[in-house]
Amino acid sequence: MLSRLSALALIAAFGVSPALAQSCGGSFSNFVDGLKKEAVQRGHEAATVDRFFANARKEAAVLKADRAQGVFQLPFVDFSRRLISQNRINKGRAMGQKYAPIFAKIEKDYGVSRGVLLAFWAFETDYGTFQGDFNTANALMTLAHDCRRPKLFRPQIFAALELFEKGDFDPTRTTGAWAGEIGMVQMLPADILENGIDGDGDGRVSLKTSAPDALLSGGKMLSALGWRKGEPWLQEVTMPKDFNWSKTGLNHSASARDWQNMGVQARDAQLVDGLPSSIILPQGRKGPAFLAYPNFRVYFEWNQSFTYVLTAAYFANRLEGAQVYNSGTPDTGLSGAKMKSLQKKLAARGYDVGKVDGILGAKTRSAVQDIQTKMGLPADAWPTSSLLGKL
Repeated sequence: MLSRLSALALIAAFGVSPALAQSCGGSFSNFVDGLKKEAVQRGHEAATVDRFFANARKEAAVLKADRAQGVFQLPFVDFSRRLISQNRINKGRAMGQKYAPIFAKIEKDYGVSRGVLLAFWAFETDYGTFQGDFNTANALMTLAHDCRRPKLFRPQIFAALELFEKGDFDPTRTTGAWAGEIGMVQMLPADILENGIDGDGDGRVSLKTSAPDALLSGGKMLSALGWRKGEPWLQEVTMPKDFNWSKTGLNHSASARDWQNMGVQARDAQLVDGLPSSIILPQGRKGPAFLAYPNFRVYFEWNQSFTYVLTAAYFANRLEGAQVYNSGTPDTGLSGAKMKSLQKKLAARGYDVGKVDGILGAKTRSAVQDIQTKMGLPADAWPTSSLLGKL
């Protein structure tokens, strides 16, 4: 996961104005010197700062990992089948029973259903088994220096320094994921400072070794990010063949009654009335179909990959007893190279598709749906070779 706090929120939280922030890039040693000076300006003791930054170095492996996220190019059905196994389901349900009192407390205090956190726990670290072996301090400094997302990662360095002062972080020994996340549910230092909870009562917040600490901290963070207590997040639906597909996507919403009047039905149980919801077709009108409720959008504060988010939300349902989704017979999607070609063609027509990266993100989906509408095609936001050919 990546921290969801905005740059401005972090600046406010840690008391430094943008004017004090050194630009990224350039000599790494000079960059670290700038961090040290800024840390002292923030009020940290010079001796503490020297100890924290004593072994700072740039990690090439971190940059390599940052640029090698090809798995997110997989379509939802392939991605979800890769991440979800019967073993993960069985282990998740066992963990739910093992830590039942903790999950009950999370549900009571924060309104986050246990399946939600179990799914994150499974995907992030396989229930704590694989937490990453990247040096966290160096990972954060490398990514802050890199200039791709310095506003995200630079404040995390000072948050880690504050954790170091509290005795909860060791710049030489604390390890985690390549993007600086720590512990069983993978939280960045600023999130730990803001939402870390001592769940086992030992007086420390230990997200790497204590499941109660990690789970309660994750539940508190989801609540802080806007999770609506006790509400659903995702539900599988069946769609009528004559549906107006241009009404699908997260940029369109309606009530359950409205969707029912248009022929949308829940595959099991009932649609939840009284909440706005959006229809998601991850692989077009011939593939799986889901109804996303307001809590689904909170998932994007945890991770910004549409495929990851949908898979995590669906897996949460599976852990709580939902049946396997109906995969349908979706049209074959585009390979990474063809997706890049499509993005370039859409950009040439004036659409904002974001980065040309071969990933079907929100901006590309929106552009595809608009061009499908203009071309008189079913506007289900699923790009195919046929659409690419027409462009």
